[in-house]
Amino acid sequence: MAYDTVMTFEGRFKDHILPDRIHNLNVSFHVPAMRRNFGGCAGNIAYNLRLLEGSGLIMATVGHDFAPYAAWLAQHGLPATHLRTVADHFTAQAFITTDLDNNQITAFHPGAMNYSHLNRVSESAGIKVGIVAPDGRQGMIEHAQQFAQAGIPFIFDVGQAVPLFNGEELRSFIDRAAWAALNDYEASVVSERTGWSSEAMAAKLRALIVTRGAEGAWIFADGKRYEIPAAPISQASDPTGCGDAFRAGLLYGLENGLDWQTTGRIASLLGAIKIETHGPQQHQFTVDQFKDRFRTAFGRTL
Repeated sequence: MAYDTVMTFEGRFKDHILPDRIHNLNVSFHVPAMRRNFGGCAGNIAYNLRLLEGSGLIMATVGHDFAPYAAWLAQHGLPATHLRTVADHFTAQAFITTDLDNNQITAFHPGAMNYSHLNRVSESAGIKVGIVAPDGRQGMIEHAQQFAQAGIPFIFDVGQAVPLFNGEELRSFIDRAAWAALNDYEASVVSERTGWSSEAMAAKLRALIVTRGAEGAWIFADGKRYEIPAAPISQASDPTGCGDAFRAGLLYGLENGLDWQTTGRIASLLGAIKIETHGPQQHQFTVDQFKDRFRTAFGRTL
């Protein structure tokens, strides 16, 4: 759970970050537009699941400044039963600057997130599927172990936490997980550190999902590579939270026993809907509206 302070730079980073001066970087970006949003992987995923009338429990640690976010969760019917407050810390904070090409530079203060290991999977009863998404380093390690020990299948989503883990640790995550979801950059880093190709990783999992931005996604499963197209969008407004929306679609498909072609397209459409709106939890739709757009986007009925 995190507060996202999102700033828009009305230019392009590439015009200001010069390759031959990268060793002596000192740049300032004028950002006339700024918003503070409710974010964090757990909150974003649960919000998108709720829009699809799915269900998800948020397990995270938050700080003394969490009251506004707690009110937002209550307003949208998202349970806070598995949130733990760490009173002498701030809730995690991300400061994100986006340029005209939708490139992002992010500064992140983990705050209470560093204590995520205080939460335990065993404290939740009746869980059928889980996800280990970017969180405190020790929390991610322990929660993956706890899911595996409890026999609960989970998605491993290393995300922006990829710098925290070496090859041995990443191999351990993949060995324990049922599925892994990575973007194409993360997939290349994980492959380099583990020494496993995408196909080798997929062979150890029920499925490996690799998102590729506007080019859609690949799902390696059943000895095949499923090509998932990107859903059409009206306008790209803000990429923040698109990956979390996509992962909510994966969880929804797994929760409902859907095939990979359908699950991937649900995830793709959720990401497309999110990118059209500023903020990771500002988009809204009804299930009927989602079904209509799914039919228009992919020519098949959901």
